[in-house]
Amino acid sequence: MFERSRRGFLVVFSAPSGAGKSTIVREVLRRRPVPGMGLSVSATTRPKRPGEVEGRDYYFLSEEEFRERMGRGEFVEWAKVHGHLYGTPKKAVEEALEEGKVLLLEIDVQGARQVRRTFPDSVLVFVAPPSLEVLEERLRARGRDPEEEVRRRLEAAPRELSEAGSYNYIVVNGDLEEAVRAVEAILIAEYHRARRFKGVSMR
Repeated sequence: MFERSRRGFLVVFSAPSGAGKSTIVREVLRRRPVPGMGLSVSATTRPKRPGEVEGRDYYFLSEEEFRERMGRGEFVEWAKVHGHLYGTPKKAVEEALEEGKVLLLEIDVQGARQVRRTFPDSVLVFVAPPSLEVLEERLRARGRDPEEEVRRRLEAAPRELSEAGSYNYIVVNGDLEEAVRAVEAILIAEYHRARRFKGVSMR
């Protein structure tokens, strides 16, 4: 009687650096609470970190190449974050949606605003730390960023946290398992929204 729409939808995750967004997304992708889930791979001008793989973690571009693609309108969104450019390739997103995928995007608050303008049906999830003190502990525990970078990220955190009210959902990552379960619940609920079915009269 009810048939799902063939078009997929976007789920955008944003968070201050160190809040655990990437860890949550990786675990949710592993568990796959809904069919057809995939991760959007962003392009960036920042240097590759140890263990990162081209095309899996990011597409690593020079600033010149990034700006050329930006000028050709090849990004759904782009932003300069912590001194580096990041962007979401438009062609890959459109192809994934046409294939009916639930596409997860990990992008900053600037990019999330752009995505929502282009894809109003997107679901926005903000991942927050329990406190700024915990955020600092996590950033320092990673041990992969120089002190100047850690300070820059901590200074940006209050501004990023102030944007949480514009998101559909807020998940506080105090306990990883609880946060993952919360995101799974969000994905399951959004997958079953009435508007994602054909022939349903919305009132």
